[in-house]
Amino acid sequence: MALLPATAVHAAPYSRGNYGAYAREGQYPTVSGCAGTFRQVGARTFEGMALKYYYSNACGSFARIENARANCEAVLERSNSGVGRADGWISETVDAGLDYAYTKIGNNLNGRVSRAILACDGHAPVNTGWY
Repeated sequence: MALLPATAVHAAPYSRGNYGAYAREGQYPTVSGCAGTFRQVGARTFEGMALKYYYSNACGSFARIENARANCEAVLERSNSGVGRADGWISETVDAGLDYAYTKIGNNLNGRVSRAILACDGHAPVNTGWY
């Protein structure tokens, strides 16, 4: 995974690889038909920050970070070729004045897998398992 420099002041999504190739990718989890269908299935902590992974069998998954500091971002890696190889990813930086961020949906349905990552200052100190 290539991490972006954490210089953004305002929250902004970034994506690479073939992210956007599947249904619901590019939409936030609050989109009609998906809102309320996600459940938390993975979580990790690092230096007081929380990384959470949410899954919906109707829509896919997204990553959320909480109690995060500036220069951190939530990342969702998605693989259509198996565990350990990210074919696409989406990230969202923490907006000024906030301490959380969450990604757009990654479609890990129909045999695809994904995982959540907390990245800060260009490093990825913690991630969830692949789901």
